[in-house]
Parts: sequence; structure tokens; C-alpha cells
Amino acid sequence: MASLSKPGAPRFDVDVFQNEYLAQGAREVNAIVTVTATGGGTSGGRPLSATGGGPGAAVVLVIDCSGSMEHPDTKMRHAREATAAAIDTLREGVAFAVVAGTHEAVDVFPGNGRLAVVDRYTRGHAKEALRRLKPSGGTAIGTWISKARQLFDSHPQASIRHAVLLTDGRNEHEHPADLQRALDAATGAFTADCRGVGTDWEVAELRKISSALLGTVDIVAEPSGLADDFRAMMAAAMGKQVADVALRVWTPANARVKFVKQVAPAVEDLTDRRTDAGTRAGDYPTGSWGDESRDYHVCVEVPAADVGNEMLAARISLVLPQPDGAAEVLGQGLVRAVWTDDLASSTRINAQVAHYTGQAELADSIRDGLEAHRAGDLDRATAKLGAAVRLAHAGGNEGTLKLLRKVVDVVDAREGTVRFRKNVSEADSMTLETRSTKTVRVKK
Repeated sequence: MASLSKPGAPRFDVDVFQNEYLAQGAREVNAIVTVTATGGGTSGGRPLSATGGGPGAAVVLVIDCSGSMEHPDTKMRHAREATAAAIDTLREGVAFAVVAGTHEAVDVFPGNGRLAVVDRYTRGHAKEALRRLKPSGGTAIGTWISKARQLFDSHPQASIRHAVLLTDGRNEHEHPADLQRALDAATGAFTADCRGVGTDWEVAELRKISSALLGTVDIVAEPSGLADDFRAMMAAAMGKQVADVALRVWTPANARVKFVKQVAPAVEDLTDRRTDAGTRAGDYPTGSWGDESRDYHVCVEVPAADVGNEMLAARISLVLPQPDGAAEVLGQGLVRAVWTDDLASSTRINAQVAHYTGQAELADSIRDGLEAHRAGDLDRATAKLGAAVRLAHAGGNEGTLKLLRKVVDVVDAREGTVRFRKNVSEADSMTLETRSTKTVRVKK
């Protein structure tokens, strides 16, 4: 374990779990890197301030106001109530805005292209603006994201920048390339949690957005559940204290990083998000941190060596970029490789690595199974979801196993023997797909 945080600052501890022993000629080194942040969500009990005395926080709430939000007519009412609940959860001093999204994006509060600062007066005025929202128009999510970025840009003193995006439909009124351009421009500018209400939206579309913006995605099948979900999202956002933290991986000459994945609390492949950070080092974004712990799977390919050789395969650091281009190192851990002819040592799979490899395979099996079912390939769908049941059972992922049981009848969980259920609801299928990447921590 290594932590290099300054006194009084949030503490980051880095633990590396691996089997460092390799057989002669072996080249692949796997490690699970556990990062634990403490002190970041409480700041000693002192709240964040958007006007001084801390890093500052800014929140933009983006609410779908397209015509489909009036079907049923309670959907828009629940969306307004949920947004009001989120505003009530914001701490005083935090900067915020509300955006109504249709085929365009309008900042309905404060409405001047800037952010307001939370106090009892701005809360009240924001709720008045919410009551005036009426469903109409289409859906162009790229414009919503661009508007949020513009609002955050108007408040550069905020280092914690978080958006919430709610929609009930597909991105039908702009070209996919427009959405991609908006995402490219927003990546690194702010984080975002995405929520789909009802069942007429696309999981893959919202996951793409939340992944690019280092947030979460989930389904709220019944609009009545929006308020509680929005309160929880805002509470989590208010717990963030350190933004723009990167996982830096340094490797020696002739070694290369094969992949870097977040594996807990959810699977997120960061491999293609790498940016160079000097000689033989790359940074992988992790977003904002409060009091929390996350696990990352790092796989490095090293030059093959003879028995008795050992080397440093990678140095893993948590870094915080500084305005001058340097980076503050918050914590650090080492990944080693030792070549041995002891078969028992070289073939032993580290428990953490094995667990999270299974969790990633579980997410892939669910995705492939549901895609096969939509394509009408029932045999492949049954086989893939059967494999998912077996992996969920073996990994102790009771939450995912419960969701799977709503889609398939489980004959034997240990063996993964299942039968597809008749008349599976769209809500149950989408809930399984949306939450398929959520993992359980390995039992120490």
C-alpha cells in the first residue's frame, strides 16, 4: 500500500494484488489495483463552495422535454418533481443550471448562459422555471451535451463539474456524428450520470454517453421512482472532492500495456482513453472522487525471460494534473514479474484477478445473450445467458443473478442450465442490460 497525499488533503491508498510468478518464457502480467480514497467526501465536515474556500462544484440538470414525455401525462410531472428534489439536495454555494432538452437545448434557469449559485432564492426561482416546462419537439441529445459544456465553461472556477441527463427516448433528431462530436468536445470537461425513464430509449446509446463522460447509466422503469434516484445521484455528486484524477501506468522498455479496465464498482474499459504522459507512461482518466474505493485490472506484456530473472513490470500511480503541466502523485503501487520453474507458483491464478475476469465475462455474456435474443437466435441467447447465470453464481453476484431470473428460468445455477422465460417484459430485459456491468467486490 502506498499513499503520497499531502497532510490535510484527501488520502489515496493504492494496493496491488497479483501472482507475480511467471513460467519461463511467459510474457503476460496481470494485476488488480485497488484505489481507496478517504477524506475526499467529507472535507472535514466543511461543505464545498462554488465561490471560494475549496475546489468548487457546479451541476447542470438536463431534462428531456420532448413530446414523448407527455405519454403518459404523469411522466413530465415526475421529471419536474425529481429535478426539484435534486435541487433541494444541492448544497448552498454550489453553482447550477437547468436545461430543457428537445431538438434543441434551452437553459431555462437561470437562463442567461451562465450558472446560478444555490441559495433559498435561486432554489425557489429554479422550481418556478420547472413548473413552466411543457413537453414538445424532438430529441437531439448532442445539443443538450453541448449546452451543458457551454454552461460549465462559463464557470471555470469549479473543478467538480457534474451533469445529470434524463431522457425517455432515442436520439432521433440529429445525426449520430453530431452526438459524437458533442461527446468528443465534452470529454474531460465534465462528468455525467445518465438515466432512461420508461422503455423507449436505447441502453447502448446512453451507455456510450455515460462512458465517455465517466458517469453512470441506469433505468428508471417507472417515472414515480425518479425523485429518489435523483436525490441519490445528487448526494453522490456532492460527495466528490477531487476531480480529474488519472491512473498513470509506466512500463519499462520493451513492455506494453495490453489493457486497463475499471472492474469495480462497474466494468469500464479505459484502454482506448490513454493519453501519453512522458516516456513510456500513459494516463487513463478516472473522473472525480469522494470517499470510495475502486478496482482496476491492468494487464502488461513484458519481454520473456529465463528462470530466476525478475523485473518491475509496471508502476501504477494516481496523479492529479496541475495548471503548470506537472502532476501531483497521490498514491503509487508496483507490479512485478518473477520467472520461476516452480509449476505450483507460476500456474496459481490470483483470486482477485480470477474474480474480476469472471465479472467482465459475465457482462459480455449478458450483452451477447440479449443481442442474440433480439436477433431471434434463441439457442445462442439461451447459451449466453446460461453462461451468465453460471458466472454470476460463481462470483457471488446475487444482484445480477436476481435480474437474470426475471429473464430466464434457472434450472441449475452452478451449471448454467436455463430456459428462456415466456413474455419477458421490456423493462426487465432493459434493466438486466443496463445493470449488466455492475460488479461485486472480491471477497478478501
